[in-house]
Amino acid sequence: MNRKDDHIAGALNQTFRHNDFDEMRFLHDPLKATSVNHVNVKQDFAGESFCLPVYINAMTGGSVQAYEINRRLAMLAKHFNLPLALGSVKAGLHDQKWADSFKIAREIDPDGFIMANIGGENTLDVARRAIELIDASLLQIHLNPVQELIMPEGDRDFSSIASNIKTMASSLDIPIVVKEVGFGMTKETLKTLKGLGISNIDISGRGGTNFASIENARRGVSMEYMSKWGQSTVESLLEASQVDGFTIIASGGVRNALDVVKALKLGATMVGMSGYFLKLVKHNTHSEAVRIFNHFLRDIKKIMALIGANTIDEIRNKPVIFSEKLIHYMNERQIKGVY
Repeated sequence: MNRKDDHIAGALNQTFRHNDFDEMRFLHDPLKATSVNHVNVKQDFAGESFCLPVYINAMTGGSVQAYEINRRLAMLAKHFNLPLALGSVKAGLHDQKWADSFKIAREIDPDGFIMANIGGENTLDVARRAIELIDASLLQIHLNPVQELIMPEGDRDFSSIASNIKTMASSLDIPIVVKEVGFGMTKETLKTLKGLGISNIDISGRGGTNFASIENARRGVSMEYMSKWGQSTVESLLEASQVDGFTIIASGGVRNALDVVKALKLGATMVGMSGYFLKLVKHNTHSEAVRIFNHFLRDIKKIMALIGANTIDEIRNKPVIFSEKLIHYMNERQIKGVY
C-alpha cells in the first residue's frame, strides 16, 4: 500500500474519546445566555475574512485515494469559505504522477484560501515549488521529528530546520504558519520561532490523530512507548498564552463544537481540524457532509450564546474551571494569568 494510504487508513481507524479538552469546563450561568441570532463567528486570519474560526487542516496527497479525498475536501471548503490545508506536497514535487492529487484542490476552488504544506527540512527552492504547484495562499511548514524517527523510512537529520525556517520567513511573500503534527509546543519553542521571524503558529498538540501509533503500525519493531509523547493541545495553548506577538492556531483532538469554543477561550485565533473532516468526507456524500457541518456551525453559535459571548473576542473573558491535572501542569510550567 502507498505510504500516504497507510496514513489515511491509520487516521480513519483511530478513535479518541477523552483528551485534555475534557479537563476544562465553562462555568454555567443561565442568566448570562444571549441570543443565537446575535452571535457573530466571523474571523480574520492571514489577511482574509472567513465565516467562522475553523479550517480544514493538513491531511493527505500523493495517492489515488488522496486525490479523491482532496477533491471532496475542496468542495466542502468552497461551500463554506473555509481555508484548506493540503498534506505534505513532497510526493507531488518528486513524482509528477501524484501532482494532480494536490492540484485538484485549486481546480475545484480556484478562488479559495488553500495552503501548501512542506516539512521544515526542505529548502527555500522546495518551498517556492510547493507554492507554485497549487498557487498557494499560505505556506504551512510542519515539524514532525517524532513521526519521522518512528517512521521506518523517515528522516533522521533535523539540524537544518531552524535555518530553513528563517530563510523562508525572510524570503517568501505569502504568509507562513509553522505547525506541529500532534505532539504540541512549549513557550520556549514559540520564543525560538519568534526569533526566526514566524508570527503564525499551529501548536497542534497530542489528543487527536496519533502519528506515533500510525507509524508504529508500519514498523517491524514497535516503539509504541512513544505514543504518549509530547504536550496536549490544551497544554500547548496554555504554553502559548505566556508569549505575546503570535497568531495561534489550535489543532489536535478537536472533536466537536465545544472543543472549538474551548480552544478559542484559550487564545486560539483559528482552530484546525483534520480527523473530523477526513471522516466527514470519507463516510458521507457532499450533500450529507454539508448538512452535518451546518449543524456543527450552528452548535458553535449555540454554545457561544449559552456562555453569553456574541463575538469570538468575548469568549476570552468567560470563566472556566481546570482539573487538578491541568492546574498541576500550569504550576510545574509556571503558567500564569489563565483562568
